[in-house]
Amino acid sequence: MNNKAVAANPGGESVVAFSRLMAEAERSGAVEPRLAVLAAIRDGVITGEGPTTAGRIHFSRSIDALDTALVGRILLTEAAAPITRPEADALFDIHEAAIERLDGGAFDELFARAIAQHVMAALGQPVPARATALATSLADWAQPVAVDGEIAAWLKARLNRKRRYDGSIAVLAAWVGATARSLSTGALDLAA
Repeated sequence: MNNKAVAANPGGESVVAFSRLMAEAERSGAVEPRLAVLAAIRDGVITGEGPTTAGRIHFSRSIDALDTALVGRILLTEAAAPITRPEADALFDIHEAAIERLDGGAFDELFARAIAQHVMAALGQPVPARATALATSLADWAQPVAVDGEIAAWLKARLNRKRRYDGSIAVLAAWVGATARSLSTGALDLAA
């Protein structure tokens, strides 16, 4: 891209760089480029600006259907492995950054399914492939299991950072709460 084109399109280089990052993530399937894409989406949600919002009106602290589609697209670049902890943390960061939901609840559904798949896989439970888990209702595949130890502490810390439990997030919180019934008092008090 020449300097004249960049001057006519401020942020144009960042759009090109982001496109290259997306291509790398889709081609390689490596976790690092996926995390970089998720961080860029989070930044766009926070500011309403940047390469993930280029060419459209985007309000700060909101997530829209295009953001959600981009999150889903990047999560599906790895088909074989379950959602990783770093990816789950990046999804929590996006969830916490977005005050407004302008996508009809699509991000919350994607988020709840991804977190549930990560938790169940981390507990050694069988989980469907990413594409199936992210496209299927939690009730169809995520049965409550005992969540304790490090995983329970992580979930409690992440879910308690922002009390937004409406829609699919309420389903996730209820699912997590149901998994915690066998734990000692205070171990994971999220359904309250």
